[in-house]
Parts: sequence; C-alpha cells; structure tokens
Amino acid sequence: MGSNLTSNFIEIVAVILFGIGFTDLFLHKNLIKKIIGLNIMDTAVYLFLAVKGYIRGLKAPIIVDQVQSAEVYINPLPSGLVLTGIVVSVSVTAVMLALTICLYNRYHTLDLDVISLKIREKEE
Repeated sequence: MGSNLTSNFIEIVAVILFGIGFTDLFLHKNLIKKIIGLNIMDTAVYLFLAVKGYIRGLKAPIIVDQVQSAEVYINPLPSGLVLTGIVVSVSVTAVMLALTICLYNRYHTLDLDVISLKIREKEE
C-alpha cells in the first residue's frame, strides 16, 4: 500500500486539487470564487495529463543526435492536449471574468443568490 501511494503521489495531489476546486465551485456563492474553483479544477486535470504522459527514462520528442526511433521518446499527445487546454482555459476565464464584471455593474453584487433573486423580482 505504501509503495503505491509514493509512486502515485502526483496523481493523488491532482485528485485532491480537483476535489478542492469542485467543492469551491459548488459551495461558494461568490462568482469570483467559483471562477477560481474552476481554474483549480483545470489545473488538476492538466497536472494529471502531464503526469500520465511522462515516462521515466524517455526523452522529449525532439530529435537529437539523429535518433529517430519512437521507442526513446515520450508520446507528445498529452503535452499537446495540456497546452491546448491551457489556452482554452485562459480564454474561458477571460470571458467569465468579463461577464462577472457586467453582472457586477448591473446588480452591484457578486453573490449568485442575490443576482438570481434580483432577476426574479424584475421578471414579476
């Protein structure tokens, strides 16, 4: 049991980070805290993908010394997925923050319950 914990330490950290982000996303009513929770979840997924894509003893997929055999390099796909995910995450975060600013300017609060209450009052 102990050797599994030490060998999978980073995966466990990624799962714990995901749990922290998940609880932050669902337990807080503040929109900024929800955005932070979503970013923590994103980071946990990227960490998990990066760890799963790394194989000890293999090199980055950059041809050096004319070695072209695929067995000496790691798979570049997880790294590409992580980089693409980071770019998408930054874009989504920017849009969420812009919408949060618009909501704050309109309702003068970042509390999601107060915003939804004000929207319901307006509809009636």
